Amino acid sequence: MKAFRPLYTLKYTLSFCLLPALLSPQSWASEALLHEIAASVSAERIAADVETLAGFGTRHTLSETESEVRGIGAARRWIEAEFNRISAACGGCLEVFTVSDVVSGNRIPEPTEVVDVVAILRGTSDPNRITMMSGDIDSRVSDAMNFESDSPGANDNASGMAGAIEAARVLSQYRFPGSIAFVGLSGEEQGLYGGAILARYAIENGWNLDAVLNNDMIGNITGVNGVTNNTTARVFSEGTRYVETEEEARQRRFQGGEVDSPSRNIARFVDTMADLYIPNLDVMMIYRLDRFGRGGHHRPFNEAGFPAVRIMETNENYTQQHQDIRFEDGIQYGDTLEHVDFDYAAKLTALNAVTLASMALAPAPPANVEIAGAVRPSTTLSWDKVNGAVDYRVHWRLTTSPTWQWSRSSGDVDSFTLENVVIDNYFFGVSSVAADGSESPVVFPGPAGSFETP
Repeated sequence: MKAFRPLYTLKYTLSFCLLPALLSPQSWASEALLHEIAASVSAERIAADVETLAGFGTRHTLSETESEVRGIGAARRWIEAEFNRISAACGGCLEVFTVSDVVSGNRIPEPTEVVDVVAILRGTSDPNRITMMSGDIDSRVSDAMNFESDSPGANDNASGMAGAIEAARVLSQYRFPGSIAFVGLSGEEQGLYGGAILARYAIENGWNLDAVLNNDMIGNITGVNGVTNNTTARVFSEGTRYVETEEEARQRRFQGGEVDSPSRNIARFVDTMADLYIPNLDVMMIYRLDRFGRGGHHRPFNEAGFPAVRIMETNENYTQQHQDIRFEDGIQYGDTLEHVDFDYAAKLTALNAVTLASMALAPAPPANVEIAGAVRPSTTLSWDKVNGAVDYRVHWRLTTSPTWQWSRSSGDVDSFTLENVVIDNYFFGVSSVAADGSESPVVFPGPAGSFETP
C-alpha cells in the first residue's frame, strides 16, 4: 500500500514576484505521485470492463433485475462485486454500499427501484470531505421505454462506468487526506433519477462534496461530422449556481461571477490537471451546463447546490447513441464495442484520477471568501482558514480570460491586499495550499463562487 508521504517540500515564497497560475508551487514528490497515477490507468482493464457491461444485453432502468446474466440488476450487482474485489485487494480500504429509492414519473410509469452503487476511499484526516467520480449504469435504444431489446451501451455509458471502476483500482493503492467516491448511477436515461437520489443522500448525511466529476461517454473519437481526434475532451459546467437566491443574483449583477460558479472553477481545475499531467490532451471548457438542450447526471448535484461538471469526448456520433442495433441506408447503427477507443477512454480516466487525487491531497477550498477595494488603488481579499492549509494563494485574471492568469502566495493568513491591482479591472479568487504544495480549486468571492452547500 502506498501511503503518500512527501519526500521533501519545495516551496517558494512569492513576496514580490508573480507567477502564472498554472505554476503554483507543488513538491516534486506530489508531482511524481500524480504522474505515477496517470501512468497506472490501464486501457486493457477498461476494455474488459466495458465488454462485461455490454455483455449484460440491456441495462435499461426498467429491465430484468432477477437474472444474473442480463439486465440492470445483474449489471449493478457486478459493479458492486467489482468494487468489493478492489477493496479486498487493498485490505478493505473501500466502503462499498448501495443507495436506492422507489420512483415513478417521466419514463418510469410504474414504481421502480433505482439503485446507485457507491465505493468510498476514506481520507486520513478529513474523511467527510469528498470528491466524486461517477458513471452511469443504465443504457437504452431508440425508444426510451423499450427495456427488452439489446442495448449494449458500450460507449453510453459503459465507458464512463468502466472509467470509475478503473480509477478506483488505481487510487485505492494510495491514501489521501480527503475522501474519494467512485459511483455508478442508475436511471440517467429515464430522467436523471439516480443522481437526484444520491444528491439527496449526500445532503441527508452531511457530505462536504467538493466536486462531482460526471463521466458520460468517454470512449468515442470519431464524430458524426467525420472528425477523428483523440487529443481533446470537453468539460461542461454551469455558469451561475442553480441555487442562487434573488438577493445573491442582485449582488452578482454588480460584482460579477457569471462565469465563476464553483462548477466553472472545477472545470478550470480539470483543465490545469490535463495541462500538467496528461500528455496530448487539451480540455475544451464548454461554458454551458451540458450539450445544447440536453442533460446529464451532474445536473441533479448542481440543483442540490454541489459543484459538478460533465467530462466527455469531444466528437459524438449520434448513429451510435440511443439507437436500435440495425443496418440502414448504408449506416450501421448501435452503441457497440467496436466503436469504443479504449486508449482514449484510459486517457480521460487518467484525467479524472489525477484530478481526484489532487483535490484529495489539497485542503478544502476556502470558505466565506470576500472582496473589497471599490474606489481604491488596491484590492483586498479575505476568507476563513481551512484545516490542512499552510498557505493561501490569491489569483486574478482579465475579465475576458477563461483561465486564471496570475497568482500570489499570501502565507498562512486570512486576508491579503494586492497593492495597486485595481478591483474594477480583473476577476479575483483564492485557493488553499497544503504543506506539499497541493492546491484546491480557486474560489471566487461571494455567494456566486462559494463551494458551500446551502
